[in-house]
Amino acid sequence: MTAIIGKGLTLEEYFKYDDGTDSQYELVAGELVAIPPESPKNVQISLFLLVNFLKFAPVNRLSNKVEIVVAGSRATTRIPDLVVLTDELATALEGATRSTITLDMPPPALVVEVVSPGKANEDRDYRYKRSEYAARGIAEYWIVDPQINVVTVLILVDGFYEETRFTGNTAIASTIFPELQLTAEQILKAGESNADDAIS
Repeated sequence: MTAIIGKGLTLEEYFKYDDGTDSQYELVAGELVAIPPESPKNVQISLFLLVNFLKFAPVNRLSNKVEIVVAGSRATTRIPDLVVLTDELATALEGATRSTITLDMPPPALVVEVVSPGKANEDRDYRYKRSEYAARGIAEYWIVDPQINVVTVLILVDGFYEETRFTGNTAIASTIFPELQLTAEQILKAGESNADDAIS
């Protein structure tokens, strides 16, 4: 991700920004940051999880496009790879002209980030977003990392995340989806032919 313009943008200015392209941006500490297209692997993992989450949540509670305003000294938004909304939040977003979860709305129940290669991406997902999502009160945060073949599930406890790392055939333990039956390997190999039976 590359910061391109807009030092000191407010949320209001960011919401009005339009450069006439289909480019997607996050606002990070007041700076407009371009988000490059995801790799096919990351897209497959996100879609695989979306399909499996649909077994336990209605489609209006799932989104791969919603952005979240996070608290901070300067305006910041995040666009996770996958978001699970609470019923209350889904209601709050009904009729909105923009898929943005503002600070006056309830937090999502769960967010998923699929880590892209590179230290900057690792720092963003493991460090910055971890503290931002905890401060926002998001109950569960998944970090799916194809580079090291680990799925980290963070559960919010007293304002801080407690993490559990899952690898191989270890079943993922989720408080939001306790009936979910997926292993780390099934998630990380999403889209590969030997993982097709994971959703049958």
